[in-house]
Amino acid sequence: QVQLVESGGGLVQPGGSTRLSCEVSGSMVNINYLGWYRQAPGKEREEVARITTRGVTTYTDSTRGRFTISRDIANKRLNLQMDNLKPEDTAIYLCSAVTYYGHVYWGQGTGVTVSS
Repeated sequence: QVQLVESGGGLVQPGGSTRLSCEVSGSMVNINYLGWYRQAPGKEREEVARITTRGVTTYTDSTRGRFTISRDIANKRLNLQMDNLKPEDTAIYLCSAVTYYGHVYWGQGTGVTVSS
């Protein structure tokens, strides 16, 4: 089993920055990629960014250029640097680990609120 625990987040002013982290424990032998998702009330869960085991990154159009995903394989830590935040970025952010066979592990999430 894989466990993921997010940290960071909170209240941020529009245009501000914050950094989320995700500590990953358990076996990562079958992990294909790590990713960040977000979910706001009344909206579908949206993938924000992912990074594969080869280091290839993918971003959703609304966050590309503002968010940066990175990971430390040795320390099993996934990060999301969030810059130039907008009110529409407000959501619960969850980290995930996806195996090569399609199983998805989820963290419990951490809240980010962008407001003045």
